[in-house]
Amino acid sequence: MRLSFLLLPLAVIASPLLAEPGLPDEAAVNTALDEHPSVMAARARVSAARADARARAKGPHEFLFTGSYLRRTVDHEGGYDEFDTQLTRAIRLPGKAQLDRDIGDYGVVAAENMAEDAKHQAALLLAGHWWDWLGAEAEARVDRQAVANYEQALAATKRRVELHDAAQLEADQTEAALGTARLMAEESTGRAALARARLAAHFPGLALPLQAVDVPQPEIPAGGLERFRDLVLTNSHEIAAAEAQARKMESLAARARKERVADPSVGIRLFSERGGAEHGAGVLFSMPFGGGQRTAQADQAAADATAALAEARLAHFEVRETADADLAGAKSSYAAWQRARESLDAQMAALSKLRRGHELGEIDLSDLLLGERMVHDAFRSEAVARTEAMRRITKLRIDSHQLWLGD
Repeated sequence: MRLSFLLLPLAVIASPLLAEPGLPDEAAVNTALDEHPSVMAARARVSAARADARARAKGPHEFLFTGSYLRRTVDHEGGYDEFDTQLTRAIRLPGKAQLDRDIGDYGVVAAENMAEDAKHQAALLLAGHWWDWLGAEAEARVDRQAVANYEQALAATKRRVELHDAAQLEADQTEAALGTARLMAEESTGRAALARARLAAHFPGLALPLQAVDVPQPEIPAGGLERFRDLVLTNSHEIAAAEAQARKMESLAARARKERVADPSVGIRLFSERGGAEHGAGVLFSMPFGGGQRTAQADQAAADATAALAEARLAHFEVRETADADLAGAKSSYAAWQRARESLDAQMAALSKLRRGHELGEIDLSDLLLGERMVHDAFRSEAVARTEAMRRITKLRIDSHQLWLGD
């Protein structure tokens, strides 16, 4: 008996490299990312931040008009029409208007960077689901090929049993191996269907092919991976957003300190009494006296600014960690895939010898089936390692804004 696992197509491993091997069309990806709810919400917050900036530039104070009319009756004199009107407006003290403009501007910068980071996170989500699908489908292809191989082997073994050239035990052993292969094929096919459903649910605007494309052979980009690690730090919108937010909080703290001296209000008053017999005009001035509340609010704003500065430093740490982890992960997963390829080659060479020994009657069927199973596992391990290497390299490219994210 001769099993035919070597018939498993190697084109999956040695598929030709394209500009973006294994990835969906970039224009379709950008459309899907722009339509993702998290990105749309973040961009709406940019519009809100710009409106807030315009409002802060105009200032918090408005003209206040008050008026009264009354009818007065005096004994032995008759009735009189009387009215009183006032027009007042608070005036920002020097320095407050500039701080308000700074707060609005920093808020816009922070919102814009958070919107870009939202697209970044959506891109990572899409890439993760994409490689989940392609990886599961790659395993399913291996498993389905194994099922086909064992089915051929079982048919051949049963024929030998009919010809009294093999014992029924050999057919039973082959059928057991086929059952295990079928179980693995059902599980991997189910994982592929689940991964595709998740991808379609999160990105309904992304047109998916009926069949997942082959996971391509990983390749280290020209110039190495280290340059991508540096670009992760340079192009981080998370850092830019945190720094802008920290500057906004600093400006808010400075504004709160100035607010300890309240803005005065000035205005004019017109009045008419006794039916116009008495009338006049005047200038109004009022100014609140700040107390403990304004001091407490200033202290709170200062503490919030300190926290925002610490969070900006934390963002630097976290992005640096991401950059280092991306680089280490891409390197290690690529090396692991190379080892998986070497192991697969060795397993296939060993299987060839087992098959030859079985043909000569020197190797039992159980040993051959074990060898076939080990080759099956080696193909699956290679597919998993290949997918993980592509996943890690893709993540590094996205985090460095060299894939799908144009600033």
